[in-house]
Amino acid sequence: KHPEHYDENSPSVRVGSDLNKEFRQVEHKYPMLSLGNTYSETEVREFYERVRKALNEDFEICCELKFDGTSISLTYEDGRLVQAVTRGDGVRGDDVTDNVKTIRSIPLRLSGDGYPRRFEIRGEILMPWTVFEELNREREQREEPLFANPRNAAAGSIRQLDTSVTASRPLRFLAYGFGDVRFGGVQPWSTYEEVMGRLRDFGFETPPGGRLCLGSEEVEAYYASLSEKR
Repeated sequence: KHPEHYDENSPSVRVGSDLNKEFRQVEHKYPMLSLGNTYSETEVREFYERVRKALNEDFEICCELKFDGTSISLTYEDGRLVQAVTRGDGVRGDDVTDNVKTIRSIPLRLSGDGYPRRFEIRGEILMPWTVFEELNREREQREEPLFANPRNAAAGSIRQLDTSVTASRPLRFLAYGFGDVRFGGVQPWSTYEEVMGRLRDFGFETPPGGRLCLGSEEVEAYYASLSEKR
């Protein structure tokens, strides 16, 4: 009755809509690249030594958990969420803005201040194990194919043509950085810890359980402690 009051960032968009539409492809302003990985402590030590020699001094490493979900790039203008794009092939991805707006841990409007007029935040959309198990129980009752793992389930959930399906699945978002490490051409913070702190100021949840380590031995000790907890 009152379209003049419509606000695309209203909390009401969290509910989702049953209108179907195809996803359009969007090219990333900055490529979404894969993380390098290793399963060898020797390679971790060699990496640390290479960097230490280049810097000619010891340095600290922020260690944190790697969450296995689906990567997403969020664009904000004047503190408002305007676009969400999947990683895709790293160069371009799918515009899933309407679906992502149903995820309650993603701010539709940023908190605080000090952000540029337009910038990207990147992070991981996850499906918690409890949600995954309940979803598969429901699918089993309907005699539908089960999801193999939470990662596939999370990826499938944000690519639903019916956004109400996405809204019905309590997904979680963890922010891990900015699309442009210079933050719009300027580097206002000197450490990754400061970046994470600013993301929390803006209203985002960041990966819990991190630790600041000095030297490869402390990194290995952190890894060992996580292995025990798993």
